[in-house]
Amino acid sequence: MGQGVTTRRETPPSTDAEARLRLTRGVAETAGGGAQGAPGGGGGGALLVVGDVVTDVVARHRGPLAAGTDTAAVIRMLPGGAGANVACWAAHAGCADVRLLGRVGADAAGWHERELVASGVRPRLVVDPEAATGTVVCLVDGGASAERTFLTDSGASLRLEPADWSDALLDGVVRLHLSGYLLFSAPSRALVGVALAAARARGVPVSLDPASAGFLVALGVERFAALVEGVDVLLPSRDEACLLTGLPDPADAAAELSRRVPLVVAKAGAQGALVARAGRVVARIPAVPATPRDTTGAGDAFTGAFLAALVAGTDAEEAAARGCRAGARAVGHVGARPPAHG
Repeated sequence: MGQGVTTRRETPPSTDAEARLRLTRGVAETAGGGAQGAPGGGGGGALLVVGDVVTDVVARHRGPLAAGTDTAAVIRMLPGGAGANVACWAAHAGCADVRLLGRVGADAAGWHERELVASGVRPRLVVDPEAATGTVVCLVDGGASAERTFLTDSGASLRLEPADWSDALLDGVVRLHLSGYLLFSAPSRALVGVALAAARARGVPVSLDPASAGFLVALGVERFAALVEGVDVLLPSRDEACLLTGLPDPADAAAELSRRVPLVVAKAGAQGALVARAGRVVARIPAVPATPRDTTGAGDAFTGAFLAALVAGTDAEEAAARGCRAGARAVGHVGARPPAHG
């Protein structure tokens, strides 16, 4: 299957059967081959990520965009999606068993599956019978900040639904991570509820990254708080933490959030990270110096390395330090996934 993405396409006759076949195959592999670690980590077991798999179109331009005419840019098409990126960075950081449940269109299913496998992830991709794979256009300022702006067509990624879930996906899993993008559509919100309940029944801790300050505004802070009740670890960006609390200072915001969620790790980019518990910041983790080329996926890199460290039994403070190192590495190359070599 090619890398091209369309807004919609006619459903091949075998697409629906293929979707269930892929999911069933993934469940069988998980049930039969996962390491049976103790819930919560402690040195073994699998990490299951549930989230978005999309195609990134990364356009790096220098100077301001010229409205109504051409702006020169270097453009690449790359695999992306916050959930998929986290899974890949967790595998890159040394987590031996990383699994991903996501939903894609038939237009790019094979490509995404191959890319995930090559990154050390065991994908369980449901092929959507109607929607195309999600696409994100990443406009990256080629200047010193390498700041990015996203144009997002979520496509199939937010059409994950409870029918795509099986409790067998948790066999051998010691941590479940949910992409916050799942909260921004009705079907995937319902899936979040099912997955959270299943994880709590098994004593598997759950982490969540709020994902997007812009989408959080539309969702509503109170609604977000209700949807994430029962989450054990929250990994907001600095802006997301401030938005969720209404507090202007990131440290105050992280501390406040930790009154509602047992562990909060706020990602602050060049200012490092904050670790908060029980209403106070318990650690300030410095950033690792880096020369940014593309900041796309830096937060996902942090989250993936952080979760890999927790699965290995590392404490939250050291895990956050590893997350900062991964984030610094991520901004040094173009694309949201780990570098192909090294």
